[in-house]
Amino acid sequence: MKQQAFLERINPVKDKMYRLALRLLVSKEAAEDATQDVILKLWNQQDKFKDYTNLEAFAMTVTKNYCLDELKAKKNNNLRIVHQNYENKSISPQRGLELKDEMNWIQEIVTDLPKQQRIVFQLRDIEQLDFEEIEEVTKMKSTAVRVALSRARKKIRERLTNKHDYGITKN
Repeated sequence: MKQQAFLERINPVKDKMYRLALRLLVSKEAAEDATQDVILKLWNQQDKFKDYTNLEAFAMTVTKNYCLDELKAKKNNNLRIVHQNYENKSISPQRGLELKDEMNWIQEIVTDLPKQQRIVFQLRDIEQLDFEEIEEVTKMKSTAVRVALSRARKKIRERLTNKHDYGITKN
């Protein structure tokens, strides 16, 4: 496979790979490095592409495994979510501070989720993968994926509700 053909197949999933790496690793730099390393790995294994019916799921699986290996190697000892798509130049400074506080709170909630729930939540609700792709990426059964997603959503909802209820009663 020529370089141009390879890039045409990888470019549509490159951003999703980066976002998954960003969710699992500590920093943007680590996520960028991970994405580049995975793309290089995929380039070296391009002869195996014909064995996979879904290149996106394969690339996401390789990305997830690479990031988990990095974490296991103690290169990164903290997991956290970094989300900066909420920046909007036209909002007031107070609203910006509120949004930042809310994103930090959500980051903390998702970080506290068990690893499987965190990954399934990321893949389904953030990356918008369908359940079959999530099963392929995580090597989990359909029921386990749905249960993990349900539990993750429930924990997030409960913690957000408790925070807001607590904030209302304290004011």
